[in-house]
Amino acid sequence: MQTQPVSAVEAPSSPRIGYPPIELERRPTVPTDQAAYYLNRKEQTLRGWACLEQGPIRPLRINGRLAWPVAELRRILGVQQ
Repeated sequence: MQTQPVSAVEAPSSPRIGYPPIELERRPTVPTDQAAYYLNRKEQTLRGWACLEQGPIRPLRINGRLAWPVAELRRILGVQQ
């Protein structure tokens, strides 16, 4: 059986994890993957902001993990609470 390579045009896009709209988020902070989703950035970009402390938002560090304040995400995105 021969298989043909799938071109980039035909390849299905990887589904993104569905998160609730930021307006409905009730937690005070969210993890990096969720914050990146809301900001439409890659997770590594947010990690760079955290490391260099030069992004538009600074995360909290909780037990060695980054926690991004939802209030700040809403402010950056111009979303009313």
